[in-house]
Amino acid sequence: MADSSGNGTGEQPLLVADQVTLQYKTEDHLVTATWKVSFEVHTGDRYVVLGPSGCGKSSLLKSIAGFLPPVSGSFQLAGHPIVRPGADRMMVFQEFDQLLPWKTVLGNVMFPLVVNRTMSRNDARAQARALIAKVNLGAFENVYPHMLSGGMKQRVAIARALAMEPAVLLMDEPFAALDALTRRKMQEELVALWDDVGFTVIFVTHSIEEALLIGNRILVMSPHPGQVKAELNAGHLGFADLGTQPFELLSRRIHGLLFADQVETALAGEAHHG
Repeated sequence: MADSSGNGTGEQPLLVADQVTLQYKTEDHLVTATWKVSFEVHTGDRYVVLGPSGCGKSSLLKSIAGFLPPVSGSFQLAGHPIVRPGADRMMVFQEFDQLLPWKTVLGNVMFPLVVNRTMSRNDARAQARALIAKVNLGAFENVYPHMLSGGMKQRVAIARALAMEPAVLLMDEPFAALDALTRRKMQEELVALWDDVGFTVIFVTHSIEEALLIGNRILVMSPHPGQVKAELNAGHLGFADLGTQPFELLSRRIHGLLFADQVETALAGEAHHG
């Protein structure tokens, strides 16, 4: 695995994927989503899983969340096998309809705290308000989801997930449905929130640029069925590096990893017809 990254501290990883193969059934056949995928995520990582559509990125998140058991291999979180969903793994999806439409912004962020009875209602309200403020929605506590923009809904979803203080936040292409300007703003706000709050996130995307902006470590996946092609360090890059040589060089390298198979196939075809 190229450019394998450790965190350099010698501490044990928070999450370990060990030779994970995932499958799911459709009406017609059995689909192998990933094949013997292994990686480690350390506390405080912004860990990005990058790959083309159909490579099993979302399936990996569902399995980490406890909804899709591996057919072989395993996930461990803090040394314990993942066998079911739990509040130590909260997920933010791409869709904007993940909020409860009959609850306000405050009600949505409070909801998991109240349902799980992790604290009193007053403490839940205080924690929810603090996180709503951190995602810059303090003035919208009493607003309902249908009155919010897509980007604002995603901020509420992030605040709600972080309210549970999960060991790891799972984000499945959360900004993909946003317009380009809102998407960039959300990327910047997520990294700023990470700097402020401090949390571990596994972020799925098919955008090379987004992976470089969000991630300090990037797992590059092959096309279906998904396998690990490389793990790269990107912690030295940020928004200020957009357009610079280091940013473009790593972007080109990832592009080569993602599309090497297609280039080889095209060259083989040209040689055959030549």
